[in-house]
Amino acid sequence: MSDPARTAPSEAGPHPAGPPWIDPSIQSRIAWRDGDVVISVPPKSGTTWTMNIVHQLLAGGPADFRDIYEEVPWMEFIGYPGQPVQEVADRIEAMPTTARRAFKTHSAPPDAPFLAAGEGPDVKYVVVFRNPEEALVSFRPFLDQHSDEWFALWEMPREAVCRPDFPSFYAEVIDPMGMQGAFFGFLAAWWPLRREPNVLFLHFSEMKRDHEGSVRRIAEFLGADPGEEAWPRVLEHASFGWMKRHEDKFEARTAGRVPILDPGAMIRKGETGQAAIDGMTPEISRHLREVGMRICPDADAVTWLYEGGPLP
Repeated sequence: MSDPARTAPSEAGPHPAGPPWIDPSIQSRIAWRDGDVVISVPPKSGTTWTMNIVHQLLAGGPADFRDIYEEVPWMEFIGYPGQPVQEVADRIEAMPTTARRAFKTHSAPPDAPFLAAGEGPDVKYVVVFRNPEEALVSFRPFLDQHSDEWFALWEMPREAVCRPDFPSFYAEVIDPMGMQGAFFGFLAAWWPLRREPNVLFLHFSEMKRDHEGSVRRIAEFLGADPGEEAWPRVLEHASFGWMKRHEDKFEARTAGRVPILDPGAMIRKGETGQAAIDGMTPEISRHLREVGMRICPDADAVTWLYEGGPLP
């Protein structure tokens, strides 16, 4: 089997080569419903946290769910080699009509189909971004913690995507695969839609800085009111601390045919401003931003991606 780290050129743009268990085309088969929520986030940028926040808001603060991936399916995920994509779409279609659905995706438009307000079913999009330096240094240990069983199932050698330190990971995996596009291409695709009434842009740094305010902002955007008595429960169960104490609920244990992750992989540190500690060097930082500006030439967009704050 060829090394997937060598199958795509640097600066692949908005659609970098992905692992074989990701098939964005599944999303085009989904029959959207009024009230659906799409959580669109680049890798290691607060996806699982946002999935849980949305689930807590829509379901009234539950603590007894088994796996967040049962509650908020990952739309483009293939659970085993050869799984028919229609099987995934059928499972999504079979979700109850008595409750609003929410979905995870790492895709941006057009891979994640965007329905403008008033042009079809009422679908809302919660789109979260994180400083790409922080996301990338978090991505390396996350890949390391994929299970041996998962790599074996897909006949992928661990060394295809895992490295012992961040500089070698960036030079030998991220750059050859063009994975900068997973962050800057994602930004370029969503940026023109940031003012759409059914799109909510959030920045991970602000979610960390103001947890309750961010949860309430998402609730207002979704039109979700769990009720006065449920709010303390929602805020507790949506917190990073509660998720860390119950991390078995957030490790996609039901998503694949074999365990995908080793314990503790999904809920990591969630820190901001600490990329250098995890291996981000000044040289890599400069290269990342230079590549990013070629993928997304809008300087205001890139500045916001790194720093957050009010949307330009």
